[in-house]
Amino acid sequence: MPSTDPEPTADAGETPRQLPFPPVTRSHILHCSYHYWQPLYRAITPKARLIPLSDAFLSYLRSDGIVLPPENHRVPPADDSGIDTFSDDEAHEGVDPSTEWQDIHQQIKDTIRELGGKVTPKLNWSAPKDATWISATNDMKCRTPNDIYLLLKSSDFVTHDLEHPFDDTVPDSEVAVGSSSESKPDVDTSKVPYHLVLRKYFNLNPSLEFRCFVRNRFLLCMCQRDLNHFDFLFPMRDNLRERIQKFFDEKLKDTFPDPNFVFDVYIPPPHDRVWLIDINPWAVRTDPLLFSWLEILTMEVPSDHVEENVARLSLNDNNKSPEDKGEDKDESVEVVPWQPELRLVKRDDPEAYAFSTPQYSAHKLPREVVDASKIGPSAMKEFMEQWQDILNKQRQEDTDSSEDEA
Repeated sequence: MPSTDPEPTADAGETPRQLPFPPVTRSHILHCSYHYWQPLYRAITPKARLIPLSDAFLSYLRSDGIVLPPENHRVPPADDSGIDTFSDDEAHEGVDPSTEWQDIHQQIKDTIRELGGKVTPKLNWSAPKDATWISATNDMKCRTPNDIYLLLKSSDFVTHDLEHPFDDTVPDSEVAVGSSSESKPDVDTSKVPYHLVLRKYFNLNPSLEFRCFVRNRFLLCMCQRDLNHFDFLFPMRDNLRERIQKFFDEKLKDTFPDPNFVFDVYIPPPHDRVWLIDINPWAVRTDPLLFSWLEILTMEVPSDHVEENVARLSLNDNNKSPEDKGEDKDESVEVVPWQPELRLVKRDDPEAYAFSTPQYSAHKLPREVVDASKIGPSAMKEFMEQWQDILNKQRQEDTDSSEDEA
């Protein structure tokens, strides 16, 4: 991330000690929030609903422990072996944490019903993908509000959204606008408009999701999001690249407020339409996947010899005098389109054999949780019940200790 310290120098041929990122402003982080960009691109994003969150609901998400509202009517999953979502009803009989945010609880119920009974949740920037271990289905498919609360409260990604969205950023007032000395007003980081995003659930094929990198409103490169090898993608490479380039030129290039950003797209069969899935900050926190950030930040693209993404190469210049070159200017060049690289996982790439770091490995779990998840959902539910009993006993001991001291 950017630093106020002087950039360390490196000798020629050495790897820079610090990534040459431009300053990441607080407004850029807000522009990458789903609540900001989704209304701009509603027609090209999957169906979703946004629910503004109150301070009471945010306090619930930030609170310790997992206490879920009572569910009066449970609907067993039709295709999940009858396994129900874990709830704390028995351990907390009569306790309803949703009392202070009943309106949001009802909106979530209504939205799930409106979107066909199954949704995937997301906060402003992050989806709780790191918490699917706690779900009975091991994915983000939610049928009830409690399914959503369980994922949100178990996710480190969501916690980062709530507590650290502006880490390693600079005030907009410190960054000059264009060539002038003017600066933008500072963003009030104390009043982030948090939203719960509920997206209609659909069977997304991860092999057809791609991450794309934009620098100075120029589509530099793109790659798979899923780090597995898929043979069928290679014959489609040119068509996929063309689709994404056209989508960017027509929909994003001149409409997103920042010149640098990262966006994710999904191109389902028959591969004739591109869906915008997410927009991510141009910052270290965004995973470059099959690239490295140093590679992306230092990637060379045509500049002086580019007109609308077309590079012009001279032909037979060595055999002509300067006068001849001037006279035959139109005949001495060939138009060669410049194309961004679409990087795919090859059959022999280490990523294709899971040699790379496991996904979300930074978010480690207790051994008991890992062991329970390997056995199955029933073991996970039993572990969660035991864990809740331990918390209840600790609370009771603290209460008894306080009474004795009194």
